[in-house]
Amino acid sequence: MEKRASARQRDTTGYLGRMVSETAEGNGKRSEAGAVRYQKLAADMRRAIEAGKFGNDGRLPSEESLAEQYGVSRGTVRNALALLRANGLVTSRRGTRRVILGTARTQSFHELLSFTNWARSLGEEPSARTIHARVRAATAVEGERLQLDPGNDITEVLRLRFLGRVPVMLERTVYPVRVGEVIETLAPDSLSHTGALDASGVVFADSEHTIDIVAADETDARLLGCAEGAGLLREVRRATDPTGTPLLWSEDRFLPGTVSFTVHNSATVSSLARRRAPR
Repeated sequence: MEKRASARQRDTTGYLGRMVSETAEGNGKRSEAGAVRYQKLAADMRRAIEAGKFGNDGRLPSEESLAEQYGVSRGTVRNALALLRANGLVTSRRGTRRVILGTARTQSFHELLSFTNWARSLGEEPSARTIHARVRAATAVEGERLQLDPGNDITEVLRLRFLGRVPVMLERTVYPVRVGEVIETLAPDSLSHTGALDASGVVFADSEHTIDIVAADETDARLLGCAEGAGLLREVRRATDPTGTPLLWSEDRFLPGTVSFTVHNSATVSSLARRRAPR
């Protein structure tokens, strides 16, 4: 690739059809309003759980009591509880009241691609600051992850993510240049890079995630405000398009206690269950 990194580098220290018929538009607005209600209720309940407003026995009131308390329908309560369950805050067993599992912000694997969408689903106010976005040559490891030859140009992005103006995660992402060109046009405080890529026609089809613990380096300590060498929760992810071509490889480092992760499994969709299905 002819272009060199210095010609396309951008470093910053500052800071993101029309509906076919009126009927469809009306239905969309009603659906959106319903989604807003249960998402707001889930956020309100999460804050109440964190504040200990449901008592110390670890159990939530009944759906009927919650509906009366918050002035909503039982359907809205059920949807809000389903969201809290998906995010690992509550669980339930048949015939018993829902049990509170914990208060850490929880990100399900369905939301791992978008920090912004996950934060908003919990009623949090996300923000971001791009430290730098620049083109450079890929390392051997980066070339392997992005299916590029070592030395090919890539776009490297270092980005600090906030919840309620508090830094919680440092994101290191590398993109093939054809994808990174979209990121380079964004303002340093652009909230959602994933949204911008979606709007540009980039299609995310699959992603792989690895979770582990890593010691904070000097950059982590300076930007996240932690001690160098402190343990950070690390999520390494690679996303691909429908053809399996890599779109990004990222390493996100979270401060302890700011996020947790859940994985949902079901025997009904496992290969073992399929083999044992009645014939």
